[in-house]
Amino acid sequence: MYQKLTPKQKALTINLDPTIYGTFAEIGAGQETVRHFFRAGGASGTIAKAMSAYDKDFSDAIYGKEVKNRYVTQNRLRKMLRYEVALIEERISRDNSPGRKYFSYANTVTTINFDKTIKGHGWVGIRFQVNENEDYNEIVIHVKFKENDATLQQETLGNLGVNLIFGAYHYYDNPRRLIESLYDDIAKDNLEIDMIDFNGPAFAYVDNRLMSLQLVKNGMTEAVIFNSEGNNMLPADVLYKKNIFAVRGSFRPVTKVNIDMLKNGMDLFLKDAICTQEETEVLIEITISNLRADGDIDERDFLDRVDVLGKLGYTVIISNFSEYYRLIDYFSHYTNGDIGVAMGVNNMLMVFDEKYYQDLSGGILEAFGKFFRNGMRVYLYPYKDPETHELLDSSNLKVEENLKELYKYFKLNNRIVDITNYNPEFLEIYSREILRKIACNMSGWESQLPDGVGEMIKERAMFGFKNELSLKQFS
Repeated sequence: MYQKLTPKQKALTINLDPTIYGTFAEIGAGQETVRHFFRAGGASGTIAKAMSAYDKDFSDAIYGKEVKNRYVTQNRLRKMLRYEVALIEERISRDNSPGRKYFSYANTVTTINFDKTIKGHGWVGIRFQVNENEDYNEIVIHVKFKENDATLQQETLGNLGVNLIFGAYHYYDNPRRLIESLYDDIAKDNLEIDMIDFNGPAFAYVDNRLMSLQLVKNGMTEAVIFNSEGNNMLPADVLYKKNIFAVRGSFRPVTKVNIDMLKNGMDLFLKDAICTQEETEVLIEITISNLRADGDIDERDFLDRVDVLGKLGYTVIISNFSEYYRLIDYFSHYTNGDIGVAMGVNNMLMVFDEKYYQDLSGGILEAFGKFFRNGMRVYLYPYKDPETHELLDSSNLKVEENLKELYKYFKLNNRIVDITNYNPEFLEIYSREILRKIACNMSGWESQLPDGVGEMIKERAMFGFKNELSLKQFS
């Protein structure tokens, strides 16, 4: 466990390092970060310039105009960072400042509005050198404020900025520690970080998907999203005002059943929502509980699953939502569009299990109010019992006696819809049996996976990405 320093101690440590020198550009919430460095003492050797271009015309004159006049964006932040570093390089001679490592820190944020209807959010970042002769690195994060007072949000932003600058120089070789240190002197209830991006020579070995996973794992955010290319995406950019269709699973491995469920469920959803695929965001969701092995997360296994899903062209969301209603509630914060979820019979039975809602004051009724909100539909994929060969769908699914009428209500109102256009051959595919065959080095499992997936799994095993395959691991 590293020793936590106060913001003043961190700022003073930076100020007393004669090799660190840079600028501060803060827009939207005052000069909350740089004031820590001014107050700590010894700032004259650290701060080249501090500015706050509040007026849009003046800001445009410095950094250029933004598309649609949107200023609280990642693009704006990166423009600020790169402009300010270029200015230092242009105006300060390296010959007169040997050994100096330049940086630019910037933020562009909006705090809570007067009516307290918009909590506030923003982008925070640093562009910095580890050594004077090396290229620059960047760390960019997106934050959402949770406090109900603008002054408190400003103070939180100031502490976050100090933590980021200190972490960049002291923990760049340990990004996990750097991420944890961002919350020094900040309660997680006061701030959410829902996207982080590392790039540059100091982070050449860093996989940003793993860094996003740390955000969820450490309780810094509820969900993170990356596209099929593996790039971290801001949830608001992906989900805002979109129709959403999601499939949850462990995808260990992804099988033809998963793809059949998704494609046929999606066809029904597009008809019900009267929309096109271009108007709909399709998401593969994996909960953090589905990533745990032996009490912790197997990060290599996590990346393998995400790689395979990405190569199949899917956008992946990693969440801490154990219950389905929390996933739908999360989506509803971003969109009023139609939402659909495809799931198997076993998952549907879990949705109707009251034990999962004991912590809710309204119990299962409260959960269903959030789950089936705004016309949300479940698209149910049938299940064939491997022993009895009985086919289970919405017509013969057996819920508890006291929930039967509630179940009938959702079924009769077309909130639970059967996927009838499925491939009967796929009902004989069971992921646990596939995993058993892989673990025992048996053949025949490849044909039950989408084209190319078997080869990807073998390739990863060949190169040592999975050093051990055991039934215990796959259980």
